[in-house]
Amino acid sequence: MTITQPMVSVIIPTFNRAWCLKEAVDSVLAQDYPAVEIIVVDDGSTDDTGRILGSYGGKIKVIRQENSGVSAARNRGIQAARGPWIALLDSDDLWLPGKLATQMAYLEARPRLRICQTGEIWIRNGRRVNPAARHAKAEGMIFEKCLPLCLVSPSAVVIHAGLLEEVGLFDENLPACEDYDLWLRISCRHRIGLVPEPLVVKRGGHQDQLSRRPALDRYRIRALEKIIGSGRLSASQRKAAVAMLQAKCRIYANGCRKRGRLDEARRYEELMGGLG
Repeated sequence: MTITQPMVSVIIPTFNRAWCLKEAVDSVLAQDYPAVEIIVVDDGSTDDTGRILGSYGGKIKVIRQENSGVSAARNRGIQAARGPWIALLDSDDLWLPGKLATQMAYLEARPRLRICQTGEIWIRNGRRVNPAARHAKAEGMIFEKCLPLCLVSPSAVVIHAGLLEEVGLFDENLPACEDYDLWLRISCRHRIGLVPEPLVVKRGGHQDQLSRRPALDRYRIRALEKIIGSGRLSASQRKAAVAMLQAKCRIYANGCRKRGRLDEARRYEELMGGLG
């Protein structure tokens, strides 16, 4: 009897990353999991991206749109996906051999699990670096652990499409920390699985990284406000989220005061005080 493996739709958003895009796409094509569709969303690139994507012919599906940001690009790809499972890959990262097959076997053995991620190898400016202890990935009900910073990596995730229908897609109004926002919405209600083996190469240090944007805590604060007001949190989760929001408001407001942005500092101090 032949067992049909569920299709995984791999979504790769990209914008002006011709320098690394081919490695990302090739790393998916090299996977040994047979049921895969690759959707690359070109978010208005003006470099050599179009030629690179055209060289793959029918091996991949290409969606082109005006530049709208990574959240809109990911969402467009997810909406076009045919598979019941969604995998994400940022175009500056790549997968190691066996990544997808390992995750799908992990999920098959845990049929109640709807999302999992793998470990990662971090490369910064061409050199391997060790993540700090605070970046250590966890598994299970990890909402409280996800509050200080993003502990789930888009490029390492496989997620059931039905879970995204339940919690919603990436927030297109967040120019950064959009993944932090999504993982909070998921982790407050759902277990997140972990394959500890590092099966993703995460590359950083380049100028167009979203994580290089200044004042990232401003967007984390918005995400925390959203989840606190969502009505999805238990009493203990809400207490932890409020405490984290107050801490981030305090840090951000102090930074604003040091830079002379007094009106902005007062806004975050008022927000912090209103949560007391």
